[in-house]
Amino acid sequence: MSNFTPYLERNRAFAASGAQADVPQVPFIPFKQLYLIICIDPRVEPAAVLGARLGEAIVARNVGGRVTPAIIKDLAWIVHLHQNKTPDADWFEIAVIHHTDCGSGLFADDELRAGYAARGGWDEQTALEMAVLEPSETVRKDIARLRSAPELTPGIDEIKIGGYAYDLGSGKITTVVQPN
Repeated sequence: MSNFTPYLERNRAFAASGAQADVPQVPFIPFKQLYLIICIDPRVEPAAVLGARLGEAIVARNVGGRVTPAIIKDLAWIVHLHQNKTPDADWFEIAVIHHTDCGSGLFADDELRAGYAARGGWDEQTALEMAVLEPSETVRKDIARLRSAPELTPGIDEIKIGGYAYDLGSGKITTVVQPN
């Protein structure tokens, strides 16, 4: 049996429930006007940690929940769609969440980082910059990166952006940068 088999069974129950019909009419404007950038770590699953439900948020997940060129390009597409297809709709809010005990912290290990770079991953400097060792510091850097990304102008000044740190031990999220 595949590891995916139980998820196929859960999907059949989901499809039978009819919940898939309760999604936003416009695919890039989620019900709660939220664009969430968070880590791929299974311990920070947005549905569990935040109670995020189907259709409420756009969720971008990557190693460390970092603001990378790929995240900026995806967000630029959404901003462009919003400006051109739904200019009268309310702007959404971006929430950047980093967490304690993040596996991206292993980028700080010289040997692991060098091996990853040698296999064709990021160069060593980029990989080192991806490490989330102190979530409150890295989330501030990522918000500054969003605010200064030329791909997001014009438009980024109209979007609220907040930064948060999730503590795996307590399960609590604290605000690091107030959404503005």
